[in-house]
Amino acid sequence: MKLRSEAWFNHPSAETRFQHRSAMRSNGHVPDSFVGKPVIGIFNSWNDLNSCNMPHKELVEYVKRGILLAGGYPIEMHTITTPSDFMKPSDLPYRNLMAMDVEEQIRALPIDGVVLLCECDKTTPAQLMGAASSRLPALLLAAGHRASGSFRGKPVHYGTDLWTYMDEYAAGKLSDEDVRELEQCMSCSRGGCPVMGTASTMKSMAEMLGVMLPGSSSIPASHSLRKIAAEETGKRIVAMVRDGLTVDKLLTEQAFDNAIRLLAALGGSTNAVIHLTAIAGRLGIRIPLERYAELSQGVPLLVDLQPSGRYGMDDFFNAGGLPAVIRELLPWLHGDSLTALGTTVGEAYASAPRHTDVVLSPERPLSAVSGIAVLKGNLAPNGAVLKLSASKLREQHRGKAFVFDDYERMLDQLADESLDVDADTVLILRNCGPIGAGMPEWGAIPIPRKLLREGVRDMVRISDARMSGTSYGTVILHVSPEAAAGGPLALVHTGDWIEINIGEGRLTLDVSDEELEERRKAWKPAEKKHKRGYPRLFNDTVLQAHEGCDLSFLRPADETEVRFVPPVVGRG
Repeated sequence: MKLRSEAWFNHPSAETRFQHRSAMRSNGHVPDSFVGKPVIGIFNSWNDLNSCNMPHKELVEYVKRGILLAGGYPIEMHTITTPSDFMKPSDLPYRNLMAMDVEEQIRALPIDGVVLLCECDKTTPAQLMGAASSRLPALLLAAGHRASGSFRGKPVHYGTDLWTYMDEYAAGKLSDEDVRELEQCMSCSRGGCPVMGTASTMKSMAEMLGVMLPGSSSIPASHSLRKIAAEETGKRIVAMVRDGLTVDKLLTEQAFDNAIRLLAALGGSTNAVIHLTAIAGRLGIRIPLERYAELSQGVPLLVDLQPSGRYGMDDFFNAGGLPAVIRELLPWLHGDSLTALGTTVGEAYASAPRHTDVVLSPERPLSAVSGIAVLKGNLAPNGAVLKLSASKLREQHRGKAFVFDDYERMLDQLADESLDVDADTVLILRNCGPIGAGMPEWGAIPIPRKLLREGVRDMVRISDARMSGTSYGTVILHVSPEAAAGGPLALVHTGDWIEINIGEGRLTLDVSDEELEERRKAWKPAEKKHKRGYPRLFNDTVLQAHEGCDLSFLRPADETEVRFVPPVVGRG
C-alpha cells in the first residue's frame, strides 16, 4: 500500500517533512497518530441554507469514528454547497464549480481516500465528478430523505405535492389560509425530498455505480441506520485505500449501463441524464443521448413512488428500498459490475428482501413502459428528452405553439384568463438553456390558469430548460442546441405547428427549411450579461445539454487527458 500522504509527512527533505508535521501539530494532530495511516478527507457540504445536507453536521462524527476504528485518520473539510431551493436562477452552474472545488482540494492536499457527504440535487453529481477526475478511492454518504408531513389527514411529500397543491391554488380550489397551513406542515424536517426527485435519483445512481454502500441510499435521515451507514462508510473507505480500489475501477461503462436501466425502473429524474453524462465524461466515457432510450427499452417501472406513482420515500424504505429494486432488475443488469464492498452486483443484491407493493415485480409492474424517450428532429437536432413515466401523452401529438421568451413575463401571461391557448396547444419556453440562463428548472411550465379552471392538469410543454425531478407531466426538456446558442428553438413563432412522435423519436417544427433560413437571418443572439467572474467562465465554456453541461476544459478529450496530475510537494 503506497500512501499519497507520505509525500507530505514522510518527505525525503527534512525541511518539508518538518513543515507539514508541525502544521498538523498546531491543530492538535500528533504525527504518531496519522503518519503511515490512510488519511481520509471527509468533504462536508452542509450550510445553514441547505436543509437537505444539514444532517451531515452530526453524521460526520460517525464517519470519523468508522475511519478511526479501521485504522485510518479522518480529516474533515468543507466545500461549497448547492441548496436547490435557494440558488438562483439555477444551481446547475454551481455543480461544476463544486466539482472543481472537490477535485482541486483532493489534488492539493495530503489525502489518500475520500468520503463525500451529499444529498441535495447537485451535491451528489458534483462530488462524483470531482472524485471521478481524481481517481482516488472514494465513497459517498447521503444525508437521507426528510419525513413527509400531513395536511388535513392526508400525507404530503415535499416536492411533488408542492406542485400539485400550487395547481389547485391557481385553480381557485385552495385559499391563502390553506396555503399558509400547508407551508407549515409540508416540509417539517431536514433531509432531501421524500420522493423520487433528483436527490433520491442521484443517491440511487451512486449506489448502483458502486460508490455508495449497498442499501444506504434509501435510509431516512432520521433513522438510526443512517448513523450506522456513516460509521460503516468510514470503515470501508480505509479498506478501499488499502486494497487500491479506486473510483475509476467502479465507474465503468457497464456500471453506467446499469445506472441508466435503474433510472428507468425507478421513474427517476431527467436531471440524471445530464449528471450521468457529465460524470462519465470525466473518465473519458461518452454516453450518447440515444443510449438512454436504448437502455430504457423493455425496462418496466418497478416503484409506485411520486412523481410517477403514489407513495413517498419512507414507504419505499419500508418496502426494502433500492436493494429490493435492484434484485428485481438483476436480469437487465451487468451482474459482474462491482459494488462499494468490492463484491459484484449479483452477489450483493440477489437475496435482498421485498416487503410491500411499493416495490413491484417485473411481472406486475406499475407500468410496462418507463425511462427516457429521446426526441430529435429539426426542432432539436442534438436531441431532447421526455420522462415517459411522468407523461400521459399519446404516442403522437400535433398542436400549435405558444412561445414564451421570458420566464417572469410568462408567469404574468399564464395568469391571463384571455390567453389564446387550449388543451392541445404546445407551450414553449426558450432562452433558458445552459448559456441562456444557467438551465434552471423552469421547463415544467405551469398550466395556464384558464385551463386549470377547466380541469386541464397536463399538456405538452417544450423547453431548453430542465425540470425538477419532483415534477411530472408531458414536458420535453433539454432541447439541444438551446435557443441562446442559435438552436432552432429560437426560430419558433407562436402559431407554428409542432409534431411529436414518441415511438419514432421525432420532434418536428412544421415550417419549411427555406422559411427557417429566413428566420435565422433575422435572429440575433442576446448580449451576454456576465462580463466577469464564474458566470462568465461558465457561459464561455459550458457544453450543451446532450453532452452533460460540464465545462469543456474539465472533460478530457480522450484517454491521454484522463490522467490525474498530482502536485509537486515541497516548501509551503
